[in-house]
Amino acid sequence: VGHHDREKYRPTYDGTPHGGYYTQDDIREVVEFARKRHVNIVPEIEMPGHTQAVLAAYPELGCRPDLDYHVRQVWAVSNDVYCAGNEATFRFLEHVLTEVMKLFPHSQYIHVGGDECPKMRWRSCSKCRARIKEEGLRSAEELQAYFMQRIGRFLQQHGRRMIGWDEILDGGLKDKNSTIMSWRGMDPGFRAIQQGHDTIMAPGEYTYMDAYQTGDTTQEPLAIGGNLPLEKVYSFD
Repeated sequence: VGHHDREKYRPTYDGTPHGGYYTQDDIREVVEFARKRHVNIVPEIEMPGHTQAVLAAYPELGCRPDLDYHVRQVWAVSNDVYCAGNEATFRFLEHVLTEVMKLFPHSQYIHVGGDECPKMRWRSCSKCRARIKEEGLRSAEELQAYFMQRIGRFLQQHGRRMIGWDEILDGGLKDKNSTIMSWRGMDPGFRAIQQGHDTIMAPGEYTYMDAYQTGDTTQEPLAIGGNLPLEKVYSFD
């Protein structure tokens, strides 16, 4: 795993192989372990962006199935996302979410991401453009709102609530049952509250614990960057 070093302008890696997967029994064990300690685990299944690993396995779910998708090896934002105009995308995600809900029976909430989704592919995709026209949408941003609202309705039909990062508001999300997590500072959270959403304030400046925790980064695992000492976390008000 690595990231782009902003100073050296090249990828930096931690030198540790990462991989594997959790079996369903593994997940059940973790969920039960947490439940016995009064901890509720909320799963996050990222969509429509941050999905390049899925597209590497199921290229037909992307806007460009002819591309040679590959699993990313550095932290970054990819232009390749789920095709919002393809019904197969929603069938796939409904199957995935059905399985996830069974594995996390105690969580009222299912987090679906919604952050950092470039619209480049959607704007040039004939299926996405057709979806925009069919649904009376005005832009690719509104197409993401359609995408998230459709997933939110599916979760509601199964007695769950959707949580998404604050970008899901940008296209005019109408689903007031959705909870917003504000990571791009406080202002998106205030906007979500004004629109009637339950809101969780999670600004990256104070709550993103994948940053370095001390000034001596040589003694810490590779982080995405920045510095977030514990004192600053506790100072968040």
